Amino acid sequence: MTDITNPNDGHINALGSSVTSDLFQILRDGRPRTRTELSAMTGLARSTVALRIDALMRLGLVGPVGDAVSTGGRPSSQFAITASGRVVLAVDVGASHVRIAISDLTGRIQAEMGAPIQVAEGPEAVLGWVETAARELLEKLGRDPGDLLAIGIGLPGPVEHSTGRPINPPIMPGWDRFDVPGRFRDIFDAPVLVDNDVNIMALGEREHAWPDVDHLVFVKVATGIGSGVISGGYLQRGAQGTAGDIGHVYVARGADVPCQCGNRGCLEALASGPALGRALREVSLEAVTSQDVVELVKRGNIDAIQAVRQAGRDIGEVLTTCVSLINPSVIVIGGSLAQAGEHLIAGVREVVYTRSMPLATEHLQITQSKAGPDAAVLGASMLAIHHALSPENIEAMVVGASI
Repeated sequence: MTDITNPNDGHINALGSSVTSDLFQILRDGRPRTRTELSAMTGLARSTVALRIDALMRLGLVGPVGDAVSTGGRPSSQFAITASGRVVLAVDVGASHVRIAISDLTGRIQAEMGAPIQVAEGPEAVLGWVETAARELLEKLGRDPGDLLAIGIGLPGPVEHSTGRPINPPIMPGWDRFDVPGRFRDIFDAPVLVDNDVNIMALGEREHAWPDVDHLVFVKVATGIGSGVISGGYLQRGAQGTAGDIGHVYVARGADVPCQCGNRGCLEALASGPALGRALREVSLEAVTSQDVVELVKRGNIDAIQAVRQAGRDIGEVLTTCVSLINPSVIVIGGSLAQAGEHLIAGVREVVYTRSMPLATEHLQITQSKAGPDAAVLGASMLAIHHALSPENIEAMVVGASI
Protein backbone atom coordinates (compact mmCIF):
# COMPACT_ATOMS: atom_id res chain seq x y z
CA MET A 1 0.00 0.00 0.00
CA THR A 2 1.55 3.28 -1.12
CA ASP A 3 0.59 6.57 0.47
CA ILE A 4 -0.14 8.90 -2.46
CA THR A 5 -2.07 11.60 -0.64
CA ASN A 6 0.81 13.60 0.79
CA PRO A 7 4.44 13.56 -0.34
CA ASN A 8 5.52 14.67 3.14
CA ASP A 9 4.06 11.62 4.87
CA GLY A 10 6.67 9.09 6.02
CA HIS A 11 7.08 5.73 4.31
CA ILE A 12 9.60 2.92 4.11
CA ASN A 13 12.30 4.99 2.40
CA ALA A 14 11.73 8.15 4.41
CA LEU A 15 11.42 7.11 8.02
CA GLY A 16 10.39 9.69 10.58
CA SER A 17 12.01 10.37 13.93
CA SER A 18 9.78 8.14 16.03
CA VAL A 19 11.15 4.64 16.54
CA THR A 20 7.69 3.11 16.91
CA SER A 21 6.38 4.88 13.85
CA ASP A 22 9.46 3.81 11.88
CA LEU A 23 8.75 0.17 12.65
CA PHE A 24 5.11 0.53 11.72
CA GLN A 25 5.88 2.21 8.39
CA ILE A 26 8.17 -0.71 7.52
CA LEU A 27 5.35 -3.17 8.28
CA ARG A 28 2.87 -1.22 6.11
CA ASP A 29 4.06 -3.12 3.04
CA GLY A 30 2.18 -6.15 4.42
CA ARG A 31 5.19 -8.46 4.78
CA PRO A 32 5.51 -10.27 8.13
CA ARG A 33 8.88 -9.80 9.83
CA THR A 34 10.60 -11.04 12.95
CA ARG A 35 12.00 -8.86 15.70
CA THR A 36 15.48 -9.81 14.48
CA GLU A 37 14.71 -8.67 10.94
CA LEU A 38 13.28 -5.39 12.19
CA SER A 39 16.32 -4.87 14.38
CA ALA A 40 18.64 -5.39 11.40
CA MET A 41 16.61 -3.03 9.20
CA THR A 42 16.52 -0.20 11.75
CA GLY A 43 19.80 -0.70 13.61
CA LEU A 44 17.88 -0.81 16.90
CA ALA A 45 18.51 -3.23 19.71
CA ARG A 46 16.23 -6.26 19.63
CA SER A 47 14.93 -5.36 23.11
CA THR A 48 13.95 -1.89 21.86
CA VAL A 49 12.16 -3.40 18.87
CA ALA A 50 10.29 -5.76 21.21
CA LEU A 51 9.06 -2.85 23.35
CA ARG A 52 7.87 -0.91 20.30
CA ILE A 53 6.12 -3.92 18.80
CA ASP A 54 4.33 -4.46 22.12
CA ALA A 55 3.11 -0.84 22.01
CA LEU A 56 1.72 -1.32 18.48
CA MET A 57 0.05 -4.58 19.54
CA ARG A 58 -1.71 -2.83 22.43
CA LEU A 59 -3.12 -0.35 19.90
CA GLY A 60 -4.49 -3.22 17.80
CA LEU A 61 -2.35 -2.23 14.82
CA VAL A 62 0.17 -5.07 14.77
CA GLY A 63 -0.07 -8.73 15.73
CA PRO A 64 1.80 -12.05 15.48
CA VAL A 65 1.16 -13.99 12.27
CA GLY A 66 3.01 -17.26 12.83
CA ASP A 67 6.55 -18.49 13.19
CA ALA A 68 9.48 -17.87 10.86
CA VAL A 69 11.64 -20.71 9.57
CA SER A 70 13.94 -21.72 12.40
CA THR A 71 17.71 -21.91 12.00
CA GLY A 72 17.99 -23.76 15.28
CA GLY A 73 16.36 -23.32 18.67
CA ARG A 74 12.92 -21.79 19.14
CA PRO A 75 11.27 -20.43 15.98
CA SER A 76 11.00 -16.63 15.89
CA SER A 77 7.57 -15.01 15.87
CA GLN A 78 6.68 -12.83 12.89
CA PHE A 79 4.68 -9.64 13.10
CA ALA A 80 2.54 -7.79 10.58
CA ILE A 81 -0.21 -5.19 10.40
CA THR A 82 -3.42 -6.53 11.93
CA ALA A 83 -5.87 -5.67 9.17
CA SER A 84 -8.92 -6.38 11.30
CA GLY A 85 -7.63 -4.69 14.45
CA ARG A 86 -9.05 -1.25 13.66
CA VAL A 87 -11.31 0.09 10.90
CA VAL A 88 -12.11 3.22 8.88
CA LEU A 89 -15.39 4.64 7.59
CA ALA A 90 -15.64 5.50 3.89
CA VAL A 91 -18.40 7.81 2.65
CA ASP A 92 -19.31 8.45 -0.99
CA VAL A 93 -21.80 11.30 -1.41
CA GLY A 94 -23.01 11.64 -5.00
CA ALA A 95 -25.51 13.96 -6.63
CA SER A 96 -28.31 11.43 -6.14
CA HIS A 97 -26.88 8.72 -3.88
CA VAL A 98 -24.99 8.12 -0.67
CA ARG A 99 -22.91 5.00 -0.03
CA ILE A 100 -20.87 4.16 3.04
CA ALA A 101 -18.56 1.29 3.91
CA ILE A 102 -16.52 0.04 6.85
CA SER A 103 -13.05 -1.08 5.71
CA ASP A 104 -10.13 -2.75 7.43
CA LEU A 105 -6.64 -1.27 7.34
CA THR A 106 -5.88 -2.84 3.95
CA GLY A 107 -8.92 -1.14 2.39
CA ARG A 108 -10.94 -4.35 2.23
CA ILE A 109 -14.65 -3.61 2.68
CA GLN A 110 -16.22 -5.35 5.68
CA ALA A 111 -19.77 -4.02 5.35
CA GLU A 112 -21.55 -1.38 3.31
CA MET A 113 -24.87 0.39 2.86
CA GLY A 114 -26.36 2.81 0.34
CA ALA A 115 -29.46 4.89 -0.30
CA PRO A 116 -30.87 7.08 -3.11
CA ILE A 117 -30.56 10.48 -1.43
CA GLN A 118 -30.34 13.77 -3.32
CA VAL A 119 -27.38 15.89 -2.23
CA ALA A 120 -29.67 18.91 -2.78
CA GLU A 121 -31.62 17.84 0.34
CA GLY A 122 -28.85 19.55 2.29
CA PRO A 123 -26.04 18.59 4.66
CA GLU A 124 -28.15 17.77 7.72
CA ALA A 125 -30.37 15.32 5.82
CA VAL A 126 -27.47 13.64 4.01
CA LEU A 127 -24.98 13.54 6.87
CA GLY A 128 -27.68 12.58 9.34
CA TRP A 129 -28.32 9.47 7.25
CA VAL A 130 -24.56 8.78 7.17
CA GLU A 131 -24.34 8.98 10.97
CA THR A 132 -27.27 6.59 11.49
CA ALA A 133 -26.08 4.14 8.83
CA ALA A 134 -22.52 4.17 10.20
CA ARG A 135 -23.74 3.26 13.66
CA GLU A 136 -25.79 0.41 12.17
CA LEU A 137 -22.81 -0.96 10.25
CA LEU A 138 -20.53 -0.78 13.27
CA GLU A 139 -23.11 -2.61 15.36
CA LYS A 140 -23.56 -5.22 12.62
CA LEU A 141 -19.82 -5.90 12.70
CA GLY A 142 -19.71 -6.00 16.49
CA ARG A 143 -17.59 -2.86 16.49
CA ASP A 144 -17.51 0.12 18.81
CA PRO A 145 -17.22 3.71 17.49
CA GLY A 146 -13.87 3.77 19.29
CA ASP A 147 -12.58 1.23 16.74
CA LEU A 148 -12.76 3.89 14.02
CA LEU A 149 -9.32 5.25 13.21
CA ALA A 150 -10.50 7.81 10.65
CA ILE A 151 -13.36 8.80 8.34
CA GLY A 152 -12.92 9.56 4.63
CA ILE A 153 -15.66 11.48 2.79
CA GLY A 154 -16.06 12.36 -0.89
CA LEU A 155 -18.38 15.20 -1.97
CA PRO A 156 -19.61 16.07 -5.50
CA GLY A 157 -18.26 19.62 -5.51
CA PRO A 158 -15.21 21.78 -4.80
CA VAL A 159 -13.72 21.17 -1.35
CA GLU A 160 -11.23 23.34 0.51
CA HIS A 161 -8.91 20.53 1.52
CA SER A 162 -7.38 22.32 4.51
CA THR A 163 -10.78 22.69 6.23
CA GLY A 164 -12.86 19.96 4.59
CA ARG A 165 -15.57 22.49 3.75
CA PRO A 166 -17.32 22.56 0.36
CA ILE A 167 -16.87 25.95 -1.34
CA ASN A 168 -19.61 27.30 -3.63
CA PRO A 169 -20.60 23.82 -4.90
CA PRO A 170 -22.90 24.26 -7.95
CA ILE A 171 -25.17 21.24 -7.36
CA MET A 172 -25.14 21.30 -3.55
CA PRO A 173 -27.53 24.00 -2.26
CA GLY A 174 -27.09 24.64 1.45
CA TRP A 175 -23.62 23.08 1.60
CA ASP A 176 -21.45 26.15 1.02
CA ARG A 177 -18.77 26.26 3.76
CA PHE A 178 -20.64 23.72 5.87
CA ASP A 179 -18.32 22.23 8.51
CA VAL A 180 -18.46 18.59 7.40
CA PRO A 181 -15.56 17.41 9.61
CA GLY A 182 -17.09 19.14 12.62
CA ARG A 183 -20.40 17.33 12.01
CA PHE A 184 -18.72 13.99 12.76
CA ARG A 185 -15.65 14.79 14.83
CA ASP A 186 -17.35 14.92 18.22
CA ILE A 187 -19.70 12.02 17.45
CA PHE A 188 -17.06 9.45 16.47
CA ASP A 189 -13.91 11.00 18.02
CA ALA A 190 -11.92 10.27 14.85
CA PRO A 191 -10.21 12.51 12.30
CA VAL A 192 -12.42 13.35 9.30
CA LEU A 193 -10.88 13.80 5.83
CA VAL A 194 -13.05 15.40 3.15
CA ASP A 195 -12.22 15.70 -0.53
CA ASN A 196 -13.82 16.12 -3.93
CA ASP A 197 -15.44 12.88 -5.09
CA VAL A 198 -13.29 12.67 -8.23
CA ASN A 199 -10.10 12.90 -6.18
CA ILE A 200 -11.13 9.96 -4.04
CA MET A 201 -12.21 8.02 -7.16
CA ALA A 202 -8.71 8.56 -8.55
CA LEU A 203 -7.26 7.19 -5.31
CA GLY A 204 -9.59 4.18 -5.41
CA GLU A 205 -8.97 3.41 -9.08
CA ARG A 206 -5.23 3.65 -8.69
CA GLU A 207 -5.20 1.42 -5.59
CA HIS A 208 -7.53 -1.13 -7.22
CA ALA A 209 -6.21 -1.36 -10.77
CA TRP A 210 -3.05 0.69 -11.34
CA PRO A 211 -0.86 0.46 -8.20
CA ASP A 212 2.37 0.81 -10.18
CA VAL A 213 1.23 3.79 -12.28
CA ASP A 214 2.52 7.16 -11.05
CA HIS A 215 0.85 9.39 -13.69
CA LEU A 216 -2.90 8.89 -13.97
CA VAL A 217 -5.93 11.06 -14.69
CA PHE A 218 -9.36 9.82 -13.60
CA VAL A 219 -12.29 11.51 -15.36
CA LYS A 220 -15.79 11.24 -13.91
CA VAL A 221 -18.64 11.82 -16.35
CA ALA A 222 -22.04 11.86 -14.66
CA THR A 223 -24.28 14.67 -13.40
CA GLY A 224 -21.11 16.75 -13.52
CA ILE A 225 -17.67 16.31 -15.04
CA GLY A 226 -14.39 16.45 -13.15
CA SER A 227 -11.02 14.79 -12.92
CA GLY A 228 -8.61 13.58 -10.28
CA VAL A 229 -4.93 13.94 -11.11
CA ILE A 230 -2.16 11.70 -9.81
CA SER A 231 1.27 12.93 -10.90
CA GLY A 232 4.64 11.70 -9.71
CA GLY A 233 2.80 9.15 -7.55
CA TYR A 234 0.87 11.75 -5.55
CA LEU A 235 -2.65 13.13 -5.72
CA GLN A 236 -2.49 16.73 -6.91
CA ARG A 237 -5.01 19.09 -5.31
CA GLY A 238 -3.49 22.42 -6.27
CA ALA A 239 -3.32 25.58 -4.16
CA GLN A 240 -6.99 25.63 -3.13
CA GLY A 241 -8.03 22.03 -3.81
CA THR A 242 -9.56 22.64 -7.24
CA ALA A 243 -6.96 20.91 -9.43
CA GLY A 244 -8.67 18.78 -12.08
CA ASP A 245 -11.89 20.80 -12.31
CA ILE A 246 -12.15 20.31 -16.09
CA GLY A 247 -15.97 20.45 -16.12
CA HIS A 248 -15.88 24.23 -16.30
CA VAL A 249 -13.24 24.56 -18.98
CA TYR A 250 -14.51 26.47 -22.03
CA VAL A 251 -15.34 24.47 -25.18
CA ALA A 252 -15.87 26.58 -28.30
CA ARG A 253 -18.63 24.34 -29.70
CA GLY A 254 -20.87 25.31 -26.79
CA ALA A 255 -20.16 29.03 -26.72
CA ASP A 256 -23.83 29.94 -26.21
CA VAL A 257 -24.79 27.07 -23.90
CA PRO A 258 -25.39 28.26 -20.31
CA CYS A 259 -23.86 26.32 -17.43
CA GLN A 260 -25.22 26.14 -13.89
CA CYS A 261 -21.95 27.69 -12.68
CA GLY A 262 -23.04 30.96 -14.30
CA ASN A 263 -20.76 30.88 -17.32
CA ARG A 264 -21.39 29.69 -20.87
CA GLY A 265 -19.66 27.07 -22.96
CA CYS A 266 -18.48 24.85 -20.10
CA LEU A 267 -17.61 21.23 -20.89
CA GLU A 268 -20.16 20.12 -18.28
CA ALA A 269 -22.92 22.04 -20.07
CA LEU A 270 -22.20 20.05 -23.22
CA ALA A 271 -21.11 16.58 -22.22
CA SER A 272 -22.58 15.67 -18.81
CA GLY A 273 -25.49 13.26 -18.39
CA PRO A 274 -28.13 15.99 -17.90
CA ALA A 275 -26.73 17.94 -20.89
CA LEU A 276 -27.08 14.89 -23.13
CA GLY A 277 -30.57 14.30 -21.74
CA ARG A 278 -31.60 17.82 -22.76
CA ALA A 279 -30.19 17.32 -26.24
CA LEU A 280 -32.03 14.03 -26.69
CA ARG A 281 -35.31 15.49 -25.47
CA GLU A 282 -35.04 17.98 -28.32
CA VAL A 283 -35.38 15.03 -30.73
CA SER A 284 -38.36 13.67 -28.73
CA LEU A 285 -36.51 11.02 -26.72
CA GLU A 286 -37.27 10.43 -23.05
CA ALA A 287 -34.01 11.14 -21.26
CA VAL A 288 -33.23 13.12 -18.12
CA THR A 289 -30.40 11.42 -16.25
CA SER A 290 -27.13 9.78 -17.25
CA GLN A 291 -28.74 6.41 -16.71
CA ASP A 292 -31.55 7.29 -19.15
CA VAL A 293 -28.93 8.12 -21.78
CA VAL A 294 -27.04 4.90 -21.08
CA GLU A 295 -30.22 2.83 -21.46
CA LEU A 296 -30.94 4.42 -24.85
CA VAL A 297 -27.39 3.62 -25.97
CA LYS A 298 -27.72 0.02 -24.82
CA ARG A 299 -30.92 -0.28 -26.85
CA GLY A 300 -29.00 0.86 -29.93
CA ASN A 301 -30.64 4.26 -30.35
CA ILE A 302 -28.62 6.08 -33.03
CA ASP A 303 -29.31 9.58 -31.68
CA ALA A 304 -28.13 8.58 -28.20
CA ILE A 305 -25.03 6.84 -29.55
CA GLN A 306 -24.09 9.89 -31.61
CA ALA A 307 -24.68 12.21 -28.66
CA VAL A 308 -22.45 10.11 -26.40
CA ARG A 309 -19.74 9.88 -29.06
CA GLN A 310 -19.78 13.69 -29.45
CA ALA A 311 -19.59 14.06 -25.67
CA GLY A 312 -16.47 11.92 -25.80
CA ARG A 313 -14.99 14.22 -28.45
CA ASP A 314 -15.74 17.30 -26.34
CA ILE A 315 -14.13 15.68 -23.29
CA GLY A 316 -11.19 14.65 -25.45
CA GLU A 317 -10.69 18.23 -26.56
CA VAL A 318 -10.16 19.31 -22.96
CA LEU A 319 -8.07 16.25 -22.14
CA THR A 320 -5.73 17.02 -25.02
CA THR A 321 -4.56 20.06 -23.08
CA CYS A 322 -4.26 17.93 -19.93
CA VAL A 323 -2.08 15.43 -21.81
CA SER A 324 0.26 18.25 -22.85
CA LEU A 325 0.42 19.68 -19.33
CA ILE A 326 0.59 16.51 -17.24
CA ASN A 327 1.71 13.75 -19.65
CA PRO A 328 -0.22 10.90 -17.94
CA SER A 329 0.39 7.28 -18.86
CA VAL A 330 -3.24 6.33 -18.13
CA ILE A 331 -6.54 8.20 -18.53
CA VAL A 332 -9.45 6.41 -16.84
CA ILE A 333 -13.04 7.27 -17.75
CA GLY A 334 -15.54 6.60 -14.94
CA GLY A 335 -18.87 7.82 -13.62
CA SER A 336 -22.37 6.76 -14.59
CA LEU A 337 -22.11 7.89 -18.22
CA ALA A 338 -19.06 5.67 -18.69
CA GLN A 339 -21.48 2.74 -18.62
CA ALA A 340 -22.25 3.69 -22.21
CA GLY A 341 -19.04 1.79 -22.87
CA GLU A 342 -16.84 2.20 -25.91
CA HIS A 343 -18.99 4.89 -27.52
CA LEU A 344 -17.87 7.52 -24.98
CA ILE A 345 -14.27 6.33 -24.81
CA ALA A 346 -14.02 6.11 -28.61
CA GLY A 347 -14.87 9.81 -28.85
CA VAL A 348 -12.20 10.66 -26.26
CA ARG A 349 -9.56 8.57 -28.03
CA GLU A 350 -10.47 9.99 -31.43
CA VAL A 351 -9.55 13.53 -30.38
CA VAL A 352 -6.73 12.87 -27.88
CA TYR A 353 -4.78 10.55 -30.17
CA THR A 354 -5.28 12.89 -33.14
CA ARG A 355 -4.53 16.21 -31.46
CA SER A 356 -1.81 15.34 -28.93
CA MET A 357 1.90 15.05 -29.67
CA PRO A 358 2.94 11.50 -30.69
CA LEU A 359 5.49 11.20 -27.88
CA ALA A 360 2.81 11.95 -25.28
CA THR A 361 0.41 9.33 -26.66
CA GLU A 362 2.86 6.62 -27.70
CA HIS A 363 2.17 4.58 -24.57
CA LEU A 364 -0.94 6.41 -23.31
CA GLN A 365 -3.85 4.16 -22.32
CA ILE A 366 -7.39 5.57 -22.36
CA THR A 367 -9.67 3.06 -20.70
CA GLN A 368 -12.87 2.53 -18.75
CA SER A 369 -12.74 2.40 -14.95
CA LYS A 370 -11.96 -1.05 -13.60
CA ALA A 371 -13.12 -0.22 -10.08
CA GLY A 372 -16.45 1.04 -11.47
CA PRO A 373 -18.98 2.12 -8.84
CA ASP A 374 -16.60 0.97 -6.07
CA ALA A 375 -13.94 3.56 -6.94
CA ALA A 376 -15.31 6.21 -4.60
CA VAL A 377 -15.67 4.09 -1.45
CA LEU A 378 -12.29 2.45 -2.10
CA GLY A 379 -10.75 5.89 -2.46
CA ALA A 380 -12.46 7.27 0.64
CA SER A 381 -11.06 4.28 2.54
CA MET A 382 -7.57 5.03 1.23
CA LEU A 383 -7.93 8.69 2.16
CA ALA A 384 -8.75 7.70 5.74
CA ILE A 385 -6.17 4.90 5.98
CA HIS A 386 -3.24 6.94 4.69
CA HIS A 387 -4.02 9.71 7.16
CA ALA A 388 -4.60 7.40 10.11
CA LEU A 389 -1.44 5.38 9.52
CA SER A 390 0.87 8.31 8.82
CA PRO A 391 3.99 8.49 11.00
CA GLU A 392 2.67 11.50 12.91
CA ASN A 393 -0.59 9.80 13.82
CA ILE A 394 1.02 6.50 14.79
CA GLU A 395 3.35 8.38 17.09
CA ALA A 396 0.44 10.35 18.59
CA MET A 397 -1.50 7.11 19.25
CA VAL A 398 1.50 5.51 20.96
CA VAL A 399 2.10 8.57 23.12
CA GLY A 400 -1.59 8.82 23.99
CA ALA A 401 -1.76 5.15 24.97
CA SER A 402 1.27 5.51 27.26
CA ILE A 403 -0.12 8.46 29.21
